[in-house]
Amino acid sequence: MTTAQGVKLDEATRMRLRALGEKRNRSPHWLMRTAIQHYLEQEERYEREKAEDLQRWEQYQLTGKAIDGEVVERWLGELADNKATTCPQ
Repeated sequence: MTTAQGVKLDEATRMRLRALGEKRNRSPHWLMRTAIQHYLEQEERYEREKAEDLQRWEQYQLTGKAIDGEVVERWLGELADNKATTCPQ
């Protein structure tokens, strides 16, 4: 089910939407809906990564276990050289 949601835009933004829509053969509505979807995906990904980082930080504080920086640098170098390698644990 979809519902309408009003968004107040200044005239300059409305004109920009209209102009871009004409160039891309899309409606301003399509541009706004697509922009909102992309924004939500980006922000939701950020929140997932932030939660993962917090979980890893809490795990480190509990155990003190970490991956040595030299090991990580070596692994990144192998990735850059297209060598098949697994992530250090």
